[in-house]
Amino acid sequence: MDERELLPRIRVIKTKANRLANEYMAGAYLSVFKGRGMSFEEVRPYQPGDDIRTIDWNVSARTGDVYSKVFVEERELTFYLIVALPMAAEFGTSGMTRRALAAEVAASHAFAAIKNNDRVGLIIYTDRVAHFVPPKKGVTHVLRVVSDILRFKPEKSARAKGQGLVEALKYARNITKKRVNAVLCGDHQLAPEMIDEVDTALSIATRRHELVAFSTLDPLDDPRRRGIHLPPCGLMQFEDMDSGRLVLLDTSSKRVRERYEVEASAVHSRVEALFKRHSVEHEFLFTDKDWVPAVNRLYLRKAKRKK
Repeated sequence: MDERELLPRIRVIKTKANRLANEYMAGAYLSVFKGRGMSFEEVRPYQPGDDIRTIDWNVSARTGDVYSKVFVEERELTFYLIVALPMAAEFGTSGMTRRALAAEVAASHAFAAIKNNDRVGLIIYTDRVAHFVPPKKGVTHVLRVVSDILRFKPEKSARAKGQGLVEALKYARNITKKRVNAVLCGDHQLAPEMIDEVDTALSIATRRHELVAFSTLDPLDDPRRRGIHLPPCGLMQFEDMDSGRLVLLDTSSKRVRERYEVEASAVHSRVEALFKRHSVEHEFLFTDKDWVPAVNRLYLRKAKRKK
């Protein structure tokens, strides 16, 4: 993407991102950006209404009175955007490409984070971690992050789908010692043989960090979920954009079309089940639909779960 295309695109993304931050920051959307890190400050005598989980049993045993720990909220947090940008991110049959959708969603979270005075970092992965931007504050930094997402050039790969997500989660774990907020954004396709590895990586990540996930899809990625069908167009050649593998399908066959729809749905059902197993709030976003209501829906659901 050259400079003439990039700047107008960034302006559009910034407008949409500010819309999300401004419309929903006062409600459930703000909850994910509130300071969640808590640091110990002092102990004080237990007061009616204190959470019993804050009782300092060691101090209470030494003094003979019940004391509670007092914590202060760490307002400044680190926020990571973990974005999948394989070759397949360039695909799009309607509205926009998967990459463009991922850029808009990532930017919306970045602008909301800096509005809350948090630092924003970026991890881009394909079948491995391919690009890292250390977390910083400020509008200029966020615009750099958005630009990097739009400019990134992936390469073909024959590695199993899901390997990149595993490595990105491990990378995030290794570069930060404190608890962080993170958004996983991408098509999140997952080969059956990668289920156990992704399951383990998510299990470890969710113990330390606060995650939400958005699967950015084209309508034809999961036609059943969208209530549409593959059109009967006769013999069609399909290419796996990541590996370059070609497949010839006879779309005039109803059985072939149905099998395609079933297998496509199964891919994303596996992903959905994994996120649910680890209590990671997740939404499917499609390139031909307004994604803002779905994002807001996720945070409303997340806020209710925390009450």
